[in-house]
Amino acid sequence: MTSAARTCCQLILTRMRGRLLVSLRGPETRTTTAPVPPDAEFLGIRLTLGTVLRPHPAPSIVDGSVSLPVTDSGRIVIGGQEWEAPTYENAEQFVRRLRNAGLLARSGLRVEENSAGHPGGHRSKRTLQRQYRAVTGLSQTAVTQIDRVNAAATMLRGGNDWPTVVDALGYFDQAHLAHALRRYVGRTARGLRPGGDHATVSFLYKISARPGS
Repeated sequence: MTSAARTCCQLILTRMRGRLLVSLRGPETRTTTAPVPPDAEFLGIRLTLGTVLRPHPAPSIVDGSVSLPVTDSGRIVIGGQEWEAPTYENAEQFVRRLRNAGLLARSGLRVEENSAGHPGGHRSKRTLQRQYRAVTGLSQTAVTQIDRVNAAATMLRGGNDWPTVVDALGYFDQAHLAHALRRYVGRTARGLRPGGDHATVSFLYKISARPGS
């Protein structure tokens, strides 16, 4: 499977031949290839930008992952505590329990922060950028670019043509869009259109109406 670049961490549960594997994947700055065994079942929980699963900050796992221990009884060890593995039906409750236990922490990031009008207005733009990277593992520019190209890929897969996508998302031209797709999604605009070769591309999330937000 071609895995598109991502700005957020993802908790991935894999069940294969009666065994449970759990990993926390960090933000990805480029397209990668992920193995998909034919007998494997996956459940993914995507954390919002700035949300940290303690004790694994996003900067420590950019373009990587960390495996979480699983007990013989199939419970996940997070923060020294054992947790029942979530299912598709109770994933949201699982996330709430982690949050209530203090293992999920969300930063109050603002994508377009600047020193003027900010509660910490004495801080420079460079300081804010360093703090942003310290939380997310990425620069604000990288987050905007990755979110935008995922939005573009989603639009193309939904049947929009490239001129529409270029105009809607602010790309300079077709070449600019094509370069971003190759780097972050690993597919061409033609390959993402309905009927194209997109079956092996990781699910494309519709981030928000405005990329980078």
